[in-house]
Amino acid sequence: MAQLPNLDNAPINISSLREQAQRDLGEALDSMRGRKVLVLDPFLSGPLALIAQTSFLKEHGVEQLYHVSADPVQSECKNVLYLVRPRIPLMRQIAAHIQQDNRQQLQKSYSVFFMPRRTIVCEKVLEEEGVIGNVTIRECPLYFIPFDEDVLSLELERSFKETKVEGDTSSLWYIARAIYRLQELYGVIPNVKGKGKAASQVSDILVRMQREQPPPLPSSVKPPEIDTLLLIDRQVDMVTPMCSQLTYEGVIDEFININNGAVELEPSIMGAQPNAQASTRKVKVPLNSSDKLFRELRDLNFAVVGQVLRQKAVSIKQDYSDVTSAENQSISDVKDFVKKLNVLPEITRHVNIAQHLSKFTTKQTFLSRLSMEQTLVEGENYDASFTYVEEMIHKQEQIESVLRLLILLSVTNNGLPKKHFDYLRRELLHSYGFEHMFTLSNLETAGLLIKQETKSNWQAVKKGLKLIPEENDDINPNDISYVFSGYAPLSIRLVQSALRGDWRQSEIIRLLPGSAFERYEKNQEVNTIRRETTSPTESGPGTDARRLIVLVIFIGGVTFAEISALRFLESQEDMKYDFMVATTKLINGTTLVKSLIDDPSAS
Repeated sequence: MAQLPNLDNAPINISSLREQAQRDLGEALDSMRGRKVLVLDPFLSGPLALIAQTSFLKEHGVEQLYHVSADPVQSECKNVLYLVRPRIPLMRQIAAHIQQDNRQQLQKSYSVFFMPRRTIVCEKVLEEEGVIGNVTIRECPLYFIPFDEDVLSLELERSFKETKVEGDTSSLWYIARAIYRLQELYGVIPNVKGKGKAASQVSDILVRMQREQPPPLPSSVKPPEIDTLLLIDRQVDMVTPMCSQLTYEGVIDEFININNGAVELEPSIMGAQPNAQASTRKVKVPLNSSDKLFRELRDLNFAVVGQVLRQKAVSIKQDYSDVTSAENQSISDVKDFVKKLNVLPEITRHVNIAQHLSKFTTKQTFLSRLSMEQTLVEGENYDASFTYVEEMIHKQEQIESVLRLLILLSVTNNGLPKKHFDYLRRELLHSYGFEHMFTLSNLETAGLLIKQETKSNWQAVKKGLKLIPEENDDINPNDISYVFSGYAPLSIRLVQSALRGDWRQSEIIRLLPGSAFERYEKNQEVNTIRRETTSPTESGPGTDARRLIVLVIFIGGVTFAEISALRFLESQEDMKYDFMVATTKLINGTTLVKSLIDDPSAS
């Protein structure tokens, strides 16, 4: 398992979240006494690596670790504990394991822990397979996992599809429960604001939870550690995730795909010399603030990264020249130089990654795509945009790439004219296969690919929220638009609007999907603030010097570029808040589209 991210510099003590998750996991493992085999859902391997090391598992009796697969578990250990998501294919594989053991007349004890929750459907599958009597079924809730010192994730990878396509709102209850657990640690959050249907639903569920079982009062009277909770429904802003991210971390995610705070790269990318005897195993590179150089680079526009790396290399070279040529260098000077040498592996690592990424970012196909994305966001040349998407379909480019632009075209025009809607659907099915009929249905149900029935209000939104600033400087930015080289993420403009206090009065905000709401918590009594009333935080965050903490929760996923935009806001001199970001899942446009592509085997 990977090294746990360092959380020492977090705005609040989120180490306690990791400790709580470790306790929950430890209790699940200890529920089966003695030596045991842990059979893990492959998807959960990464998130659990951010909670506990392999040594932790051994302390709780785990002698062998396997991934759930079609192959039977080859172990003499009599205790087998499965830790899985509630997925039907996983249930069938578990049933096959137990049936295989039964045929061999092996006497074993089985426990199945669902993470985060058990479902009737999965239990029904185990019953139909005739093994439910062999297993003990329990739950092991996995709430917010610290991915970095300012980023938390619930790892609900199907939340967007469940809520927007399948009509399953159980994940919203789970989000509310996770917030409730946060309040047990950090106090009741006094100011709650949100935008979008899912955000409103989560807020309502949270209110009910607090009324039914108020969080315990703190042992001493002190203000809550989190001042404001902002709930953003991903559906309110589907433009941002469909655009190509242009921060360093965002570009890495677009082309290499960051999973659980790390990337896996071929050894050759990291500078390994070709060798017939060399290992072909991929190199796992953690990407979090424990890497000080990555912390400095991750939020920069990718166009600047090479220049920064070059400057650092030149600085070390100059220092080396000074040390070797000077005769009267003090021990202190030499020590300072040696400290600088410690960053050499980090510089080498990121030079290799940046060089690899530049192979993609300098291609004409990528540059022309960026130009088309800008055209779509500006919403001023529909015909050219339509033709571009049509050509992509006929060239049979990667379907996720095509659908990202098609969604952008639909969302920024409030749908497609009927003749274009029918035509592009037909061309997609001819090019990529009629099995994608269900994918197109999912997109339509989620409101991402629809027929145009009313005039688009995108121009008004774009102008009112200044999504396309007149000036943009990627090198020395003065606005969040640098994260997309000219487009300011709509979701982060909403955050700015909410903190300025014009959240409810803005006519522009009302043009976006779902309602905007605001309420104020006091003494654990919920007082909903109507539109006519004022919020106690509208006049500012207070007169003391303490920077207030704002927790922004993205329901349906957040991109790394949006996180970078929030960090940029936080770094501004006039900003009086520190931001924590929480989400159901860290995403990009491709991973979000993939979650909507219908795949019966992933049920």
